Amino acid sequence: APVTGGACGAFQAFSLFVKAKEVPAAARCPAGGEGVRWRCCRLAFEELSGIHRHVALQHAGDIGQQAGLTEAGQQAGLTAKQAAAEVSPLSVPAPAGNADGLNGHSRGSPEISCTLPDTSHISYDVLTSKVGEVLLYYCYCEVKDPEKLCAWQKALCQHLHLTGKVRVASEGINGTVGGSKVATNLYIEVMLSQPLFKDILCQEDFKSSAGGAHCFPDLRVGVFKEIVPMGIDPKIVSHKETGIHLSPQEFHREVEQYLSQASQGQSDTILLDCRNFYESKIGHFQGCLAPDIRKFSYFPSYVDENLELFKDKRVLMYCTGGIRCERGSAYLRSKAVCREVYQLKGGIHKYLEEFPDGFYRGKLFVFDDRYAICSNEDIISACRYCGTLWDQYKLCSSQHCRQLVLTCPSCHNKGLTACCSVCQEKELKVTSGASGQTLKEECECTRRRLRVPIEHVSQRTLDAGK
Repeated sequence: APVTGGACGAFQAFSLFVKAKEVPAAARCPAGGEGVRWRCCRLAFEELSGIHRHVALQHAGDIGQQAGLTEAGQQAGLTAKQAAAEVSPLSVPAPAGNADGLNGHSRGSPEISCTLPDTSHISYDVLTSKVGEVLLYYCYCEVKDPEKLCAWQKALCQHLHLTGKVRVASEGINGTVGGSKVATNLYIEVMLSQPLFKDILCQEDFKSSAGGAHCFPDLRVGVFKEIVPMGIDPKIVSHKETGIHLSPQEFHREVEQYLSQASQGQSDTILLDCRNFYESKIGHFQGCLAPDIRKFSYFPSYVDENLELFKDKRVLMYCTGGIRCERGSAYLRSKAVCREVYQLKGGIHKYLEEFPDGFYRGKLFVFDDRYAICSNEDIISACRYCGTLWDQYKLCSSQHCRQLVLTCPSCHNKGLTACCSVCQEKELKVTSGASGQTLKEECECTRRRLRVPIEHVSQRTLDAGK
């Protein structure tokens, strides 16, 4: 029977999934044959038929998601489970050990390569070493088949034992992944060789910091409408309408000039931090305007409510790695109130690589289990309870809250571990074994915080660079 487009997608997703479960040759049994060749769900498999049978029976749902089957394919009677179950050792396009079998391009999106790197020469211990790094990157490009790119990314990260978060959309890809140095180097190499990113993504677009796979609880790869959640359709506000990119050196000079003019009351510039309040709280550029917003999706409303603030101003924008500025600056420019809009290329990450003791003070917040990385010894934030200098976040101790809290060791030892009095009371009730109604997921921190703050900033304050 002829193989439909949906079946091709399912077969390819099946091959990618099996390939990702392969044990590197160096980690196999050194004597007595090939030994274990695949591992999945804490099970070991020596025969190809065994891993195929396991995947078909236990991971049909995963195969369906990776295949991205079309509605037409489903109507034709090919579901993800059927596609996985029908694959036998004889019908797989290529053996799981052959990376060349993953290079085929599906019709409609020939620009996406599904290649996985050869890791047979790398020992398992080296590939999974806890001494590694965390990568941060993004790439805006036209993606005709986001589901296929998503499936490849998931297989690639699993193959290299990487953890983290990757967002795929028709407008591009945005990711932060952690793993061994060998694994992250291979990841960058494969990403740069991906035809989809050719002449767009380059080596310097990857920001790195000390870390590893342990910095994330798991791997999450998915298809979304936006690669950074601003809440506005990319077709309405496109990254193509972004502000003027400034290198770290150029941005440094601009900030230096801004601070000099502001101290004399002559500045026509706003240094805008477009991150969330809990990020700027522990680290920011001197003299910046840091909106008191909780999510980036609130940024457009913040701009709308404070248009007068930006009227006829030169705006210098920055964020962690640059991606929020791509959309944020485009939105600000769409309002046609600013004289000029600039943004820091590569974000704070790249700036700190060149100016660790520059105009950025404090820690750099990161969205993983480290919460922050540092380049200088400055502490600009304080313990919520006693006010002593402190900048190491922990999750609120209440099981009903996911807010971050700054509580110093002394206060933590006293049991002050919640983000606010409401959560602290809830925690006491839980630990004391109090019974009753299920506590609502509400928090004093969020209930009292304005969703979109209106700035009451005088010209004098702006001129002073505060």
